[in-house]
Amino acid sequence: MGVLRAAFPNHFHQPNMHLRARYQLAACAAILLAGPALSAQGNIPSDDPGIKKAFEAIKSWNSWIVENQVQLCEIPAPPFKEQARGIEFRKRMIALGYRDTKIDAAGNVIAERAGKGGGPTIMIAGHLDTVFPEGTDVKVKRTGTRMDGAGIGDDCRGLVVILSIARALNEAKIETRGKVILVADVGEEGPGNLRGMRELFNNRYKGKVDQFISVDGLGFRVAARAVGSKRYNVVFTGPGGHSYGAFARVPSAIHAMGRAVANIGDLVPPTGIKTTFNVGIVKGGTSVNTISPDASMEVDMRSESVDNLEKMDQLIHSAIEKGLATENARWTAATEKIKVKYDTIGIRPVGRVPQSDSTPIIKVALDAAKAIGETSGTDAGSTDSNLAMSMGIPAMTIGGGGKGGNAHAAGEWYDDGPTGYKGPQWALLIVAALAGIARTTTP
Repeated sequence: MGVLRAAFPNHFHQPNMHLRARYQLAACAAILLAGPALSAQGNIPSDDPGIKKAFEAIKSWNSWIVENQVQLCEIPAPPFKEQARGIEFRKRMIALGYRDTKIDAAGNVIAERAGKGGGPTIMIAGHLDTVFPEGTDVKVKRTGTRMDGAGIGDDCRGLVVILSIARALNEAKIETRGKVILVADVGEEGPGNLRGMRELFNNRYKGKVDQFISVDGLGFRVAARAVGSKRYNVVFTGPGGHSYGAFARVPSAIHAMGRAVANIGDLVPPTGIKTTFNVGIVKGGTSVNTISPDASMEVDMRSESVDNLEKMDQLIHSAIEKGLATENARWTAATEKIKVKYDTIGIRPVGRVPQSDSTPIIKVALDAAKAIGETSGTDAGSTDSNLAMSMGIPAMTIGGGGKGGNAHAAGEWYDDGPTGYKGPQWALLIVAALAGIARTTTP
């Protein structure tokens, strides 16, 4: 946050300063730094000659955008195995003129575009990984402007928007005052536990990013608030035994888990801010005639409220422990008991900075959508932006344009329609507004 520290040197050296106060200073600094580079339309440089040239270019090579979206999506990228897609993404960035594109220790693909000075550092990212396991058919089926394929929208669309911004900035010779960091990151989906973002914000770019944008999903919605989550793999273990010979002498791991699931199903979440819970996967057993020695379930809980998420966590743990105790008490002749342990799948932080439609970074996104003739709005999401928001960095997640559905399902689809090119245009306009225009060529 070098630029912001320069603007407010006495504030950013206070280590105990509240995150909200830091955020307000960051927002004010961003507005001050924007200065004269912004057009008469307000804070959106849609009248800038270079932006107009870039918009025309994006529209003219929309078929290139679609082809890249399909080609990247047909490279498998299951959780923790995004390497092949990342390597290919890097090759494409280099071909667009970003010769210093790197892959970091976590697997993130990173390209930097230097600013002319006096502007904030903006990072924009799309994620490489999908939720689909290894061996999933990733062939994309096309019917007109519609594409059906695993991950085609989430987040192959985000990746191709990053490529489009990279190409448009170079081809239109747009120079920004602030540095722009273009990223294809790993570990956004559940099991990944935001490991790509953690590497970026805790190591390489610690304290160096002023504003963050994630491109994830479709349309023109803005995720302005972060939904936090806690996810556990709950494992039940016991002695096991023959279903007839050991009956009444051995408790069942599956029965204990079943009681726990039933207890969870009866829970009432904390009121006020929306809070949810779910048992998503259950496993266990050896055979039909074996008292199971093992069972496991994966539990998910979410909320925008730190307090509600913590209360829900306590309720889930109590429900599980109650089920365990009931099963163990059921068989008085048993000499061994069922035990339980909790393995953390991921903990996604809640956004701790209050945000609304009037928050500077969010207002830029909404105004940029209007500038291209689209209607936008805000909601909450669970994305790469969570980490930045939790650290007090102004952040949001935007869609990549187009339409689609069935994300995270086998029937995922994306339709580019007649105006699919507007998604990349929107993202470019947001980046330009936030980083500030330094100089552009004329059309």
